[in-house]
Amino acid sequence: MNDQKAIEIAELSFAISGKQILERICFAVFAGQRLFIVGPNGAGKTTLLRCVSRIITNYQGSIKVKDRNLRTYSQKSLAKILTYVPQSLGADIPFTVRQFVLMSRYPHLSPFSVISPEDEKIACDAMEMTQTVCFADRVMATLSGGERQQVSIAAALAQQAEIFLLDEPATYLDYKHQRDIHNLLAKINKTYGTTIVCVTHDLNSAVLSAEAIIAIKEGKIFFEGVPEKIMNEEILEEIYSKKFCFAEHPLTGQKIVVPDVIE
Repeated sequence: MNDQKAIEIAELSFAISGKQILERICFAVFAGQRLFIVGPNGAGKTTLLRCVSRIITNYQGSIKVKDRNLRTYSQKSLAKILTYVPQSLGADIPFTVRQFVLMSRYPHLSPFSVISPEDEKIACDAMEMTQTVCFADRVMATLSGGERQQVSIAAALAQQAEIFLLDEPATYLDYKHQRDIHNLLAKINKTYGTTIVCVTHDLNSAVLSAEAIIAIKEGKIFFEGVPEKIMNEEILEEIYSKKFCFAEHPLTGQKIVVPDVIE
């Protein structure tokens, strides 16, 4: 991580039909940083990512990407810098994995150019790193949820974006696939210096993976700081309106949340 700001957000607000979803959000993400965003359901986490990825455009306030106003980018120029990995791709995509990953090369192609050997190599390298080569010729619709998430990240890698925005990439996955996804993101961050902004409901994954954490509640930033600081009973109870139990991770010593006892 360095001192250059990859994303800078100031006074970001967004409302739908009079309901305030985000209210005066302000924070910065530094180049190469791993920032995780947590908070209860309906807090506005996904909406925030959709604003930064320009899926939502009618927000108020300022979003800068690499010191440039987000609104001034062409779609192709923005796609060279930033990629968005949604929570789920859906199960009805009619392309093979290889075709899907190659499609992510579009920011680097002209309207009349064809896929080059270099594009093929970049896509192949992305599939190698994400361990998706073994099902490269399978149709996307035949993949499990975990496999589709791996392919989503392979496509983001092949896009060669500097900033990854990920919306709950490990949701609905079993323990092995959750671990694989988080290990993969850490590897991408360390290998390429990629900036990672990840929304998650998993507090333990956040504190074990992130360099910084933001907690959003009712559309506002409630907490911003290092992972160790958020593992505080009063802070988490205020964010989630429930009490938490904690333990030390046996390998790292980091305080983590333990499951509630069912009464």
